Amino acid sequence: MTTPTVRKVWFSSRASTQDAREGGRPSRFRWGRGLEISAFLAPALIVYLLFVLVPIVLAAYYSFYKWSGLGPLNNFVNLDNYRRALNDDVFQNAIWHNALIVVLSLAVQFPLTLGLSLLLNRRMRGRAVLRLVLFAPYVLSEVITAVIWLLMLQPDGLVDHAFSAVGLGHLVQLWLADKHLVLYTMLVVLTWKYLGFGIVLFLAGLQGIPQELTEAAAIDGASGFKVVRHVTVPLLGPTIRIWAFLSIIGSLQVFDLIWIMTGGGPGNASNTMVTYLISRGFGRYAFGYGSAVAVILFIISFVVALTYQRFVLRRDTEGALTRMVG
Repeated sequence: MTTPTVRKVWFSSRASTQDAREGGRPSRFRWGRGLEISAFLAPALIVYLLFVLVPIVLAAYYSFYKWSGLGPLNNFVNLDNYRRALNDDVFQNAIWHNALIVVLSLAVQFPLTLGLSLLLNRRMRGRAVLRLVLFAPYVLSEVITAVIWLLMLQPDGLVDHAFSAVGLGHLVQLWLADKHLVLYTMLVVLTWKYLGFGIVLFLAGLQGIPQELTEAAAIDGASGFKVVRHVTVPLLGPTIRIWAFLSIIGSLQVFDLIWIMTGGGPGNASNTMVTYLISRGFGRYAFGYGSAVAVILFIISFVVALTYQRFVLRRDTEGALTRMVG
């Protein structure tokens, strides 16, 4: 029987032999491996540099000038574009609208997404068809979605006829022309459009929950609600946090649907930071000012993303790294 001292000496000699082998590899092999890795990374890095980093740097540079997009950059205004944007009531309201969309998207879409995901995760007749119906809006382009809903929500359109047909004609409103209602109308459209994406994420997360845990909780006498609350939702936590992060960033940068359906109106009631950027920057040929607004939007999104990762996603990423190392 081998003693611990002999085993220790054998393992140490084996490790030193392996280190000597690896250290003795020719430098040409290491250079070749480095070139191979660089060849695979180079296309992605070049695309990221050209389409992400360079535009950010140029936007920050242009934001210090009063520039119409034509001619040389010779009217340096320092931080005046930033001061003008932050002191503009319309831009302040646009920031508030984005914050409202973030909060309402999380509050409305989360229970709908979770409930429908739990329903579609069960074995039932027609489940594949229901999944297809719920995911189909996400596949549609934003332009098609906006045009469809614009026609449905116009006065005497399909939505008004539907309310009248079920005896709710008194609820008919100017859905896209009422300053106090238009933002909530847009939230309904956004929910309809992006609900399927959250359902797909949640269904993928539910597939990773062991069936034995829910069955054991049910055998112990837990009701269906308690199983969902104390077993399913905690185990679905990483998926929920990723979905919330994507929803927050998407709500901060929402543009297509609102721009096509309302253009930020009526009376700037549905303006967001991006629609404000387009209307002021491109619409008025104030590219320096628009660049300043773009930089502010980037800073807000960047700070929100870092804060969320620092305080919400940190344990998920640390757990993933720990599992990879182990």
